[in-house]
Amino acid sequence: MINTIKNKLKDYNPYINGYQSMKISSVLIPIVKKDNIYHILFQVRSKNLKFQPSEISFPGGGVEPNETPYDAVIRETVEELGINKTDIDIISEVDLLVTHSNMIIHPFVGYIDSLDNLNINKDEVDHIFLVPISYLLDFSPSEYKNEVKIVPSEDFPYEIIPNKNNYKFISGYESTIFYEYNNYVIWGITAKILNNFLRFISS
Repeated sequence: MINTIKNKLKDYNPYINGYQSMKISSVLIPIVKKDNIYHILFQVRSKNLKFQPSEISFPGGGVEPNETPYDAVIRETVEELGINKTDIDIISEVDLLVTHSNMIIHPFVGYIDSLDNLNINKDEVDHIFLVPISYLLDFSPSEYKNEVKIVPSEDFPYEIIPNKNNYKFISGYESTIFYEYNNYVIWGITAKILNNFLRFISS
């Protein structure tokens, strides 16, 4: 038995418990230099999309079978912005984000060498905009804490757990962050990934 366990765990790379039933995605935090100032590129999703139309996001999307998160973020960025693969220099992967809605997101930081070849996929992206990193570092985002509760299913087997129907499930909190720039409001998952990145480079 112990040898079987050792063999199964040999060279195993731990990941997220339950990842098999979660949606795995990759996004790029794209750094662009314009007028000798470094910016972060954001995109406004097409209003015709079924999922989060007109929302502000980073380039990215789902990781396909037999594809690594790294491969996915390159593919999605090329598909959405229409740039060449050679225009993207991936600097590093940063902290994973696991959401309450069963999503695992792999954020990468990358430098886009040039926007000269930009050919936006209008089926997915309405337009892009740039925000100076210095502005974002100086900005104080607003943050709201939202309670996340477990709501047991109607057939939950209270009879086999301690305290039966009086069992106290622990609630959690999910923060929502808001950045504002001109007429744009960056919030939700994108703001959370952005905030984590900004805290890292400012420390």
